[in-house]
Amino acid sequence: MTAKLDPFAAAPQLLKTWMGLSMAAEASLERSLIELVKIRSSQINGCANCINMHTIDARAKGETEQRIYLLSAWREAPCYTDRERAALAWTEALTRLSEGHTQDAAHEALQAHFTEEEQVKLTLMINVINGWNRIAVGFGLWYEAPAGKAAA
Repeated sequence: MTAKLDPFAAAPQLLKTWMGLSMAAEASLERSLIELVKIRSSQINGCANCINMHTIDARAKGETEQRIYLLSAWREAPCYTDRERAALAWTEALTRLSEGHTQDAAHEALQAHFTEEEQVKLTLMINVINGWNRIAVGFGLWYEAPAGKAAA
């Protein structure tokens, strides 16, 4: 895939600010949860770049192959915690807003497992990854992992 343009070169200051927000949101909750959210949102949005990047990152941070492979069927897979399930349901509800407003049930589960502050942090992270998906898909971006990182 050939990029249509390099958004970092085209709007460096704004992308620097966006990257700062991304890093802050990413650091606001537990890493394993964040990686699952990033992968699931990217699957829904069909962002090959972000699926590639975040599955590599998840593995490097200790995520299992089983949990990565089963993520698209998380409702049926017993390997996710109730907190992770609540986060994944919220991710799907917000990522699929155009399919209808179905977030009420997801929000109930969210409230059971996340504080109000954590709900905001998770919602911001979901918005960030959806934004990155749109930047990557829109401009044809592709992340090629360094050989050592992919092997890890």
